[in-house]
Amino acid sequence: MIVGAAILAGGRVLACARSAPPEVAGMYEFPGGKVEPGESEVAALVRECAEELAVRVEIGERVGRDVRMAHGRSVLKVYTARLLHGDEPRALEHSAMRWLSAAELDTVTWLPADAPIVAALRPLLLATTP
Repeated sequence: MIVGAAILAGGRVLACARSAPPEVAGMYEFPGGKVEPGESEVAALVRECAEELAVRVEIGERVGRDVRMAHGRSVLKVYTARLLHGDEPRALEHSAMRWLSAAELDTVTWLPADAPIVAALRPLLLATTP
């Protein structure tokens, strides 16, 4: 199981550019990673956000549907998240980060597994635009 965080703030979502492996470097994704044995999806996301972005987050609702990963062995589940305590994300494992509004979602190249989530996220962003 792979989990991702759609971190929302001010009507925008955080998109992170992969730094590796070479075939996907520069493509954007939602931060997250593997759920470890005995770990809940929410606990995995809190841990991954701390490891990848040095932030504390509160996990919210699911976004979109389960997405089968390209190799077929894993499923991606994405949840909304919000930053806590005024934390500001830092790109510890990504080559770049961008805050995207609903209108800007198509200005980056998303990983194929994240594309269905982007489509499901658009109405959420439009509903929360200040």
